Amino acid sequence: MLKLFPVVILSLALAGAAHAQPVTGRLHDALGLAPTQEQAWLAYQSAIADNPQQRARDQQARMLMPTLTTPRRLALIRAQMQSNIDTFDQTARAVGAFYAALSPEQQRIFDRETAAPQGR
Repeated sequence: MLKLFPVVILSLALAGAAHAQPVTGRLHDALGLAPTQEQAWLAYQSAIADNPQQRARDQQARMLMPTLTTPRRLALIRAQMQSNIDTFDQTARAVGAFYAALSPEQQRIFDRETAAPQGR
């Protein structure tokens, strides 16, 4: 259970971003952004972009886990969880800033397009 907790946190933290990435072109088109909103869009895109360094650190930590003592494993899990929370906070701030730059109609489109598919 404890080994799954960082994975659950990360999944929750990035659910919106992971779902949004494959449809960013469609989302951009659906939102019909004004030129004045493009900078906010670029900041949003940057915030939800995959981080290869973080992915490599996570992979390295997974490979290291079996070799660690229980206290060291717990410390590593805690560090990963904190990193995931920090990433979530950064993403949430960026999404909030972009969302605030949208009109109410664009916000409805954003909500619809970035919601997790039903049944997941």
